[in-house]
Amino acid sequence: MTTNKEKQTIVNTAQSAVEEKRIIRKLSLVSIFGNTILSGFKMIAGIFGHSGAMISDAIHSFSDVLTTVIAYFGVKFSKKEADKAHPYGHERFECVASLILGLMLLLTGVGVGIAGMKNILQGHYETLAIPGAIALIAAVVSIFGKEGMYWYTRYYAKKINSTAFMADAWHHRSDAFSSVGSLIGIGGAMLGFPVLDSMASVVICLFILKVSYDILKDAISKMLDTACDEIFEDQLRQFIENQPDVMHVDMLHTRMFGNKVYMDLEIEVDGDKPLWESHAVAEQVHDRVEAAFPDIKHIMIHVNPAEFAVDKG
Repeated sequence: MTTNKEKQTIVNTAQSAVEEKRIIRKLSLVSIFGNTILSGFKMIAGIFGHSGAMISDAIHSFSDVLTTVIAYFGVKFSKKEADKAHPYGHERFECVASLILGLMLLLTGVGVGIAGMKNILQGHYETLAIPGAIALIAAVVSIFGKEGMYWYTRYYAKKINSTAFMADAWHHRSDAFSSVGSLIGIGGAMLGFPVLDSMASVVICLFILKVSYDILKDAISKMLDTACDEIFEDQLRQFIENQPDVMHVDMLHTRMFGNKVYMDLEIEVDGDKPLWESHAVAEQVHDRVEAAFPDIKHIMIHVNPAEFAVDKG
Protein backbone atom coordinates (compact mmCIF):
# COMPACT_ATOMS: atom_id res chain seq x y z
CA MET A 1 0.00 0.00 0.00
CA THR A 2 1.31 3.45 -0.94
CA THR A 3 1.85 5.80 2.02
CA ASN A 4 1.05 9.51 2.00
CA LYS A 5 4.77 10.26 2.02
CA GLU A 6 5.34 8.10 -1.07
CA LYS A 7 2.37 9.70 -2.83
CA GLN A 8 3.78 13.16 -2.11
CA THR A 9 7.17 12.08 -3.46
CA ILE A 10 5.52 10.89 -6.69
CA VAL A 11 3.64 14.20 -7.02
CA ASN A 12 6.81 16.23 -6.38
CA THR A 13 8.73 14.20 -8.98
CA ALA A 14 6.01 14.77 -11.59
CA GLN A 15 5.91 18.50 -10.85
CA SER A 16 9.70 18.69 -11.09
CA ALA A 17 9.64 16.98 -14.51
CA VAL A 18 7.03 19.46 -15.80
CA GLU A 19 9.08 22.39 -14.48
CA GLU A 20 12.24 21.04 -16.15
CA LYS A 21 10.46 20.79 -19.52
CA ARG A 22 9.21 24.37 -19.14
CA ILE A 23 12.71 25.65 -18.33
CA ILE A 24 14.29 23.75 -21.25
CA ARG A 25 11.73 25.17 -23.69
CA LYS A 26 12.12 28.70 -22.27
CA LEU A 27 15.93 28.59 -22.37
CA SER A 28 15.94 27.37 -25.95
CA LEU A 29 13.51 30.00 -27.24
CA VAL A 30 15.26 32.91 -25.50
CA SER A 31 18.68 31.78 -26.74
CA ILE A 32 17.58 31.15 -30.34
CA PHE A 33 15.65 34.43 -30.58
CA GLY A 34 18.41 36.50 -28.95
CA ASN A 35 21.25 34.99 -30.98
CA THR A 36 19.39 35.28 -34.29
CA ILE A 37 18.82 39.01 -33.78
CA LEU A 38 22.33 39.62 -32.44
CA SER A 39 24.15 37.66 -35.15
CA GLY A 40 22.13 39.41 -37.87
CA PHE A 41 22.91 42.84 -36.41
CA LYS A 42 26.62 42.03 -36.08
CA MET A 43 26.85 40.65 -39.62
CA ILE A 44 25.27 43.82 -41.06
CA ALA A 45 27.54 45.96 -38.86
CA GLY A 46 30.59 43.96 -39.96
CA ILE A 47 29.77 44.21 -43.67
CA PHE A 48 28.81 47.90 -43.75
CA GLY A 49 31.40 48.80 -41.11
CA HIS A 50 34.17 46.97 -43.03
CA SER A 51 35.25 44.92 -40.00
CA GLY A 52 36.56 41.37 -40.40
CA ALA A 53 36.59 40.95 -36.62
CA MET A 54 32.88 41.81 -36.39
CA ILE A 55 32.02 39.42 -39.23
CA SER A 56 33.95 36.68 -37.37
CA ASP A 57 32.05 37.60 -34.22
CA ALA A 58 28.74 37.39 -36.11
CA ILE A 59 29.60 33.88 -37.37
CA HIS A 60 30.39 32.89 -33.79
CA SER A 61 27.01 34.23 -32.64
CA PHE A 62 25.18 32.40 -35.41
CA SER A 63 26.83 29.16 -34.32
CA ASP A 64 25.16 29.75 -30.93
CA VAL A 65 21.78 29.30 -32.61
CA LEU A 66 22.81 25.87 -33.86
CA THR A 67 24.35 24.87 -30.51
CA THR A 68 21.16 25.81 -28.66
CA VAL A 69 19.10 23.63 -31.00
CA ILE A 70 21.50 20.74 -30.38
CA ALA A 71 21.45 21.35 -26.62
CA TYR A 72 17.64 21.40 -26.63
CA PHE A 73 17.29 18.03 -28.35
CA GLY A 74 20.15 16.52 -26.37
CA VAL A 75 18.57 17.48 -23.04
CA LYS A 76 15.08 16.52 -24.24
CA PHE A 77 16.20 13.00 -25.21
CA SER A 78 18.24 12.61 -22.01
CA LYS A 79 15.08 13.16 -19.92
CA LYS A 80 13.25 10.22 -21.51
CA GLU A 81 12.29 7.43 -19.15
CA ALA A 82 14.28 4.19 -19.15
CA ASP A 83 12.97 1.55 -21.55
CA LYS A 84 13.72 -2.06 -22.48
CA ALA A 85 16.54 -1.10 -24.84
CA HIS A 86 17.96 1.48 -22.40
CA PRO A 87 17.28 0.15 -18.87
CA TYR A 88 19.65 2.68 -17.30
CA GLY A 89 18.03 5.69 -18.96
CA HIS A 90 19.13 8.11 -21.68
CA GLU A 91 21.33 10.58 -19.75
CA ARG A 92 24.27 10.13 -22.12
CA PHE A 93 22.35 11.84 -24.91
CA GLU A 94 23.31 15.05 -23.14
CA CYS A 95 27.00 14.09 -23.32
CA VAL A 96 26.62 13.47 -27.05
CA ALA A 97 25.04 16.93 -27.42
CA SER A 98 27.94 18.49 -25.48
CA LEU A 99 30.45 16.70 -27.73
CA ILE A 100 28.75 18.09 -30.84
CA LEU A 101 28.69 21.58 -29.28
CA GLY A 102 32.38 21.36 -28.44
CA LEU A 103 33.32 20.21 -31.94
CA MET A 104 31.25 22.98 -33.52
CA LEU A 105 33.01 25.54 -31.35
CA LEU A 106 36.38 24.03 -32.29
CA LEU A 107 35.66 24.30 -36.02
CA THR A 108 34.31 27.84 -35.60
CA GLY A 109 37.43 28.90 -33.71
CA VAL A 110 39.79 27.41 -36.30
CA GLY A 111 37.90 29.13 -39.14
CA VAL A 112 37.99 32.51 -37.40
CA GLY A 113 41.70 32.12 -36.63
CA ILE A 114 42.64 31.19 -40.21
CA ALA A 115 40.80 34.22 -41.63
CA GLY A 116 42.58 36.58 -39.22
CA MET A 117 46.03 35.05 -39.78
CA LYS A 118 45.68 35.36 -43.56
CA ASN A 119 45.28 39.13 -43.30
CA ILE A 120 48.18 39.42 -40.86
CA LEU A 121 50.61 37.27 -42.89
CA GLN A 122 49.76 38.91 -46.22
CA GLY A 123 51.02 42.28 -44.98
CA HIS A 124 49.96 45.42 -46.90
CA TYR A 125 48.21 46.70 -43.79
CA GLU A 126 47.70 50.09 -45.38
CA THR A 127 45.22 48.53 -47.82
CA LEU A 128 43.04 47.10 -45.04
CA ALA A 129 39.71 48.85 -44.63
CA ILE A 130 39.18 51.03 -41.56
CA PRO A 131 36.10 49.84 -39.61
CA GLY A 132 33.18 52.24 -39.20
CA ALA A 133 31.46 53.39 -36.01
CA ILE A 134 28.58 50.92 -36.50
CA ALA A 135 31.02 48.03 -35.98
CA LEU A 136 32.17 49.59 -32.70
CA ILE A 137 28.56 50.01 -31.52
CA ALA A 138 27.78 46.40 -32.46
CA ALA A 139 30.74 45.18 -30.37
CA VAL A 140 29.50 47.05 -27.27
CA VAL A 141 25.93 45.77 -27.74
CA SER A 142 27.25 42.23 -28.17
CA ILE A 143 29.36 42.33 -24.99
CA PHE A 144 26.43 43.29 -22.78
CA GLY A 145 23.92 41.12 -24.63
CA LYS A 146 26.02 37.94 -24.60
CA GLU A 147 27.16 38.39 -21.01
CA GLY A 148 23.52 38.73 -19.97
CA MET A 149 22.62 35.56 -21.89
CA TYR A 150 25.52 33.75 -20.21
CA TRP A 151 24.25 34.48 -16.70
CA TYR A 152 20.65 33.73 -17.67
CA THR A 153 21.49 30.35 -19.24
CA ARG A 154 23.95 29.46 -16.49
CA TYR A 155 21.34 30.07 -13.78
CA TYR A 156 18.79 27.71 -15.32
CA ALA A 157 21.42 25.15 -16.42
CA LYS A 158 22.48 24.78 -12.77
CA LYS A 159 18.84 24.64 -11.70
CA ILE A 160 18.11 21.60 -13.91
CA ASN A 161 21.69 20.26 -13.69
CA SER A 162 22.21 20.28 -17.45
CA THR A 163 25.74 19.92 -18.85
CA ALA A 164 24.54 20.66 -22.40
CA PHE A 165 22.95 23.98 -21.41
CA MET A 166 25.95 24.80 -19.24
CA ALA A 167 28.07 24.28 -22.36
CA ASP A 168 25.64 26.57 -24.18
CA ALA A 169 26.10 29.17 -21.42
CA TRP A 170 29.87 29.07 -21.86
CA HIS A 171 29.32 29.44 -25.59
CA HIS A 172 27.58 32.75 -24.78
CA ARG A 173 30.45 33.76 -22.48
CA SER A 174 33.04 32.96 -25.19
CA ASP A 175 31.03 35.17 -27.55
CA ALA A 176 31.14 38.02 -25.01
CA PHE A 177 34.93 37.60 -24.71
CA SER A 178 35.29 37.54 -28.47
CA SER A 179 33.28 40.77 -28.68
CA VAL A 180 35.73 42.38 -26.24
CA GLY A 181 38.48 41.36 -28.66
CA SER A 182 36.45 42.85 -31.51
CA LEU A 183 35.98 46.10 -29.60
CA ILE A 184 39.72 46.46 -28.99
CA GLY A 185 40.60 45.52 -32.56
CA ILE A 186 38.00 47.79 -34.14
CA GLY A 187 38.92 50.68 -31.84
CA GLY A 188 42.62 50.25 -32.64
CA ALA A 189 41.92 50.09 -36.36
CA MET A 190 39.87 53.30 -36.17
CA LEU A 191 42.83 54.97 -34.44
CA GLY A 192 45.10 54.14 -37.38
CA PHE A 193 46.20 50.54 -36.75
CA PRO A 194 44.03 48.49 -39.16
CA VAL A 195 45.98 45.26 -38.53
CA LEU A 196 44.52 45.21 -35.00
CA ASP A 197 41.15 44.25 -36.47
CA SER A 198 42.67 41.04 -37.88
CA MET A 199 44.65 40.44 -34.68
CA ALA A 200 41.36 40.65 -32.78
CA SER A 201 40.07 37.76 -34.91
CA VAL A 202 43.03 35.65 -33.80
CA VAL A 203 42.40 36.53 -30.14
CA ILE A 204 38.73 35.57 -30.62
CA CYS A 205 39.92 32.25 -32.05
CA LEU A 206 41.97 31.50 -28.91
CA PHE A 207 39.00 32.21 -26.61
CA ILE A 208 36.77 29.93 -28.66
CA LEU A 209 39.34 27.11 -28.69
CA LYS A 210 39.77 27.28 -24.91
CA VAL A 211 36.02 27.00 -24.31
CA SER A 212 35.67 24.15 -26.82
CA TYR A 213 38.48 22.26 -25.07
CA ASP A 214 36.77 22.57 -21.68
CA ILE A 215 33.41 21.41 -23.07
CA LEU A 216 34.93 18.42 -24.89
CA LYS A 217 37.01 17.41 -21.86
CA ASP A 218 33.95 17.44 -19.57
CA ALA A 219 31.74 15.52 -22.04
CA ILE A 220 34.36 12.82 -22.70
CA SER A 221 35.01 12.44 -18.97
CA LYS A 222 31.32 11.78 -18.31
CA MET A 223 31.05 9.29 -21.17
CA LEU A 224 33.96 7.25 -19.80
CA ASP A 225 32.30 6.49 -16.44
CA THR A 226 34.78 8.71 -14.61
CA ALA A 227 34.57 8.59 -10.81
CA CYS A 228 33.25 11.59 -8.90
CA ASP A 229 35.81 13.83 -7.22
CA GLU A 230 37.26 12.88 -3.82
CA ILE A 231 35.43 15.67 -1.98
CA PHE A 232 32.04 14.37 -3.15
CA GLU A 233 32.94 10.78 -2.26
CA ASP A 234 34.20 11.83 1.19
CA GLN A 235 30.91 13.64 1.83
CA LEU A 236 29.03 10.51 0.78
CA ARG A 237 31.13 8.25 2.99
CA GLN A 238 30.70 10.49 6.02
CA PHE A 239 26.94 10.78 5.47
CA ILE A 240 26.51 7.00 5.17
CA GLU A 241 28.65 6.19 8.20
CA ASN A 242 26.50 8.56 10.26
CA GLN A 243 23.35 6.57 9.46
CA PRO A 244 21.83 4.41 12.24
CA ASP A 245 23.17 0.81 12.42
CA VAL A 246 25.91 1.43 9.82
CA MET A 247 29.16 0.45 11.51
CA HIS A 248 31.51 1.15 8.59
CA VAL A 249 31.65 1.77 4.84
CA ASP A 250 33.77 -1.06 3.44
CA MET A 251 33.67 0.03 -0.20
CA LEU A 252 32.31 3.03 -2.11
CA HIS A 253 32.68 3.42 -5.87
CA THR A 254 31.02 6.13 -7.96
CA ARG A 255 30.80 6.80 -11.69
CA MET A 256 29.32 9.56 -13.78
CA PHE A 257 26.61 8.46 -16.20
CA GLY A 258 25.81 11.59 -18.19
CA ASN A 259 24.90 14.14 -15.54
CA LYS A 260 23.84 11.49 -13.02
CA VAL A 261 25.83 9.46 -10.49
CA TYR A 262 25.76 5.68 -10.09
CA MET A 263 27.18 4.15 -6.92
CA ASP A 264 28.30 0.71 -5.71
CA LEU A 265 28.37 0.48 -1.93
CA GLU A 266 29.31 -2.08 0.72
CA ILE A 267 28.33 -1.32 4.32
CA GLU A 268 29.13 -3.15 7.53
CA VAL A 269 26.33 -3.90 10.01
CA ASP A 270 26.04 -5.97 13.15
CA GLY A 271 26.48 -9.62 12.14
CA ASP A 272 23.96 -10.75 14.76
CA LYS A 273 21.10 -8.91 13.07
CA PRO A 274 18.58 -11.09 11.24
CA LEU A 275 18.42 -10.78 7.45
CA TRP A 276 15.27 -8.66 7.42
CA GLU A 277 16.83 -6.08 9.78
CA SER A 278 20.02 -5.86 7.69
CA HIS A 279 17.89 -5.42 4.58
CA ALA A 280 15.95 -2.62 6.33
CA VAL A 281 19.24 -0.85 7.15
CA ALA A 282 20.28 -1.04 3.49
CA GLU A 283 16.89 0.28 2.34
CA GLN A 284 17.12 3.17 4.76
CA VAL A 285 20.63 4.07 3.60
CA HIS A 286 19.50 3.85 -0.03
CA ASP A 287 16.52 6.19 0.46
CA ARG A 288 18.36 8.74 2.62
CA VAL A 289 21.36 8.97 0.28
CA GLU A 290 19.15 9.56 -2.78
CA ALA A 291 17.15 12.18 -0.86
CA ALA A 292 20.28 14.02 0.35
CA PHE A 293 22.19 13.76 -2.97
CA PRO A 294 19.73 14.38 -5.85
CA ASP A 295 22.39 13.74 -8.52
CA ILE A 296 22.60 10.09 -7.47
CA LYS A 297 20.28 8.04 -9.65
CA HIS A 298 21.16 4.45 -8.74
CA ILE A 299 22.75 2.74 -5.71
CA MET A 300 23.75 -0.91 -5.49
CA ILE A 301 24.21 -1.84 -1.81
CA HIS A 302 25.82 -4.98 -0.41
CA VAL A 303 25.67 -5.65 3.34
CA ASN A 304 28.63 -7.27 5.14
CA PRO A 305 28.26 -8.79 8.65
CA ALA A 306 30.66 -7.00 11.00
CA GLU A 307 32.65 -10.01 12.13
CA PHE A 308 33.35 -11.12 8.54
CA ALA A 309 33.69 -7.71 6.87
CA VAL A 310 36.88 -7.01 4.94
CA ASP A 311 37.95 -3.41 4.42
CA LYS A 312 38.30 -2.90 0.66
CA GLY A 313 39.08 0.82 0.84
